[in-house]
Amino acid sequence: MWWDNLDTHRSAAMRKMIEGRSWLTVFGLPAYAPELNAVEGVWSSLKRSLANLAKHGVDQLCGLVKTRLKRMQYRRSLIHGSVAKTGLDFALPP
Repeated sequence: MWWDNLDTHRSAAMRKMIEGRSWLTVFGLPAYAPELNAVEGVWSSLKRSLANLAKHGVDQLCGLVKTRLKRMQYRRSLIHGSVAKTGLDFALPP
C-alpha cells in the first residue's frame, strides 16, 4: 500500500494498526507526488468525465460521481494504466 504524508497516515494509531497486520506492506510517498500516486490517474479521468456538466445540486453531482466511479472499477485498463504510469514496482517483497 502506498500512502502520502497525511497526518492520520502517520499517527500512532495507524502505526499500531499496520504493525498488527503482518501481511500489510506500506510505503511512504513524498508530501506531494501525484506522479507516484496511482489514484491521481483515476481522479484525473473522473474529473475529465465531469467537465462541462451542469448539475442542479450536490445530490445530483454526488450521484453522478458514484455512477462514474462504479463504472471505472470495471475498466481494468484504466486502473492498470494508472498504476503503470507511476513506474513503481508493486511486487510484494520476498
